[in-house]
Amino acid sequence: MTVDDVKALLRERGAQTIDHPGGTLYTHLVRVHDRLAAHGLPEPTALAGLSHAAYGTDGFDTALLTLDERDLLRAAAGPAAEQLVHRYAATLRRHTWRDLARSRQLHNRLDATVTVLTAAELRPLVDLSIVNELDLCEQAPGVAARYGDHFRTLFASWTDLASPQVTADARTVLGF
Repeated sequence: MTVDDVKALLRERGAQTIDHPGGTLYTHLVRVHDRLAAHGLPEPTALAGLSHAAYGTDGFDTALLTLDERDLLRAAAGPAAEQLVHRYAATLRRHTWRDLARSRQLHNRLDATVTVLTAAELRPLVDLSIVNELDLCEQAPGVAARYGDHFRTLFASWTDLASPQVTADARTVLGF
C-alpha cells in the first residue's frame, strides 16, 4: 500500500490518457493527493485523493475500475482509502451536499440508500470533496466563475465538518 502502488494502478487503467481540466485525469488525481498530503491529512485520505475517481463520480462518469474490482484498489491504497473512494463515488451530490452539515446523510447514487455518517466518516469525505473542487476551480477558470458562489456558500456551511487547514485553503482560493 503505497503512493507508487496506486499510481501504477491508475496508469495501468489509462488515467494519464483521459482528458481532465488542467491536463489529464492522472495529473488531477496527483494534484489532489499532493494537496491533501500537504495539509498533513492522514495517509488514507491522501491516498483516497489520489484515486478518488477510480469508480467514477456523480460529476465524472468515467471509471477506471468497476465496483467488482474494489479489491484491486484496496490492495493498492488500503482498506480505509478504498472505503473513502467508494463513499465519494457513491455520493449523490444534489441530495447530499447542501444539507450535509445539518443531516450528516449521504445519499448513495449507486444503491439508493441513505446513510448517516459519523464525524470521523464525514471529515475525510468533506476534505476530499473540497480539495477536489478547489483543484477544478484553479485549473478551469470557468468552473470557478460558474460555481464559485455555490462553493463559497457550501464550503462555509461545512466549516465544522472539514479540517481547519482545508477550510483555510478554501477561503484562500474562493475568498469567503
